Amino acid sequence: MKKTFLYLFLFVLGASTWQSCSDIEDEYTYGRDQYTIDWNAAADSATSSLIKHFWDQKNHYFVYHADRFELGHDNNYWPQAHAMDAVIDAYLRTKDAKYSQLFDQWFEGIKAANFSNPGRNYLNDFYDDSEWIALTMLRLYEATKDTKYLDATKELWTWIKGGWNELGEGGIAWERKKNQHSKNACSNGPAAILAARLYWTTKDENDLNWARKIYEWEKQTLFNQATGAVYDNLNTKTGELNTMTLTYNQGTFVGAAYELYKLTGDDIYLNDARKAAYYCISNASMIDIGNNILRNEGEGDGGLFKGIFMRYFTQLVLEPNLNAAYAKKFTTFLDNNAEVLWRKGVNKKVMLFGPNWALAPIGTTQLTSQTSGATLMEMRAYYEKNKK
Repeated sequence: MKKTFLYLFLFVLGASTWQSCSDIEDEYTYGRDQYTIDWNAAADSATSSLIKHFWDQKNHYFVYHADRFELGHDNNYWPQAHAMDAVIDAYLRTKDAKYSQLFDQWFEGIKAANFSNPGRNYLNDFYDDSEWIALTMLRLYEATKDTKYLDATKELWTWIKGGWNELGEGGIAWERKKNQHSKNACSNGPAAILAARLYWTTKDENDLNWARKIYEWEKQTLFNQATGAVYDNLNTKTGELNTMTLTYNQGTFVGAAYELYKLTGDDIYLNDARKAAYYCISNASMIDIGNNILRNEGEGDGGLFKGIFMRYFTQLVLEPNLNAAYAKKFTTFLDNNAEVLWRKGVNKKVMLFGPNWALAPIGTTQLTSQTSGATLMEMRAYYEKNKK
């Protein structure tokens, strides 16, 4: 993934005000006098559109520009994982073979999108890209029990662990060849999630130890324990800490903390996840205040960021041990984002999403934005099915 500081110009940073839990609005009135949304049908429409407009039936990967199959994947590797994650979500929700028939095709096809080793394997010099592909491979294994997916996950995991070095007292580097000094949230949060989830499958204590080690490094280095902000990266050459915050990094920290909570039962992880999530939904720099939704983080890689946050945020929302006041506020925020996106942010003529969840795109869109919107629809349907 391109270095996240490139997206700084996309943001209008508001005042970083800290609020108490009671200061967040408990209810939003938007759309309550309109039709009731069938979230299962909405998710079906969103993910089916992702496949229709982006899945290359010949080359078996997702193209980057809607309906522009002649342009191919445009060397975008990591979005392949998230697009397939939405397809996996749809399959787990419906058990429909129209989704699962893409699994094996994707497994072979995405090698062409791996710009580090095109057509040969899944190993990418950007460790975060490798982590996302590994996480999706693991989900495919969990859904199918086909060991080729687990084998690919383990191969990637071995590669990823090679990204750990002692510059900056640890952490997974962002990139293998020229950026060993750059220790990023985007290369550590997903790695901790991967290690934790692998432990569920392998029961290998080394995986759990890795999850804890990576998480603790990120917490001590990039997490503001007073506010809940997750900072973007540490440049170990200069010692400079880049304090930019992105929904993406907040989401993967939430995901890592919550995975460790489920594994250990230690409330400190649940509290960390809650704090990082709360920062993301309440800080003025992170949200579109007028619509009470996550802000527009632009096209390109930024188009995917909100969907990643929502995936891990939804899992936290469903946690029965989450403080009741936070659970209510988190649920309200999840619901409002989905309501606004479905009522205002989708071009229903072609079922396409843009980077702004409160504004329907005109014309075409990119794989990142479409996947992000589809992910939110799948997560809202998942919440509807699993809420107590």
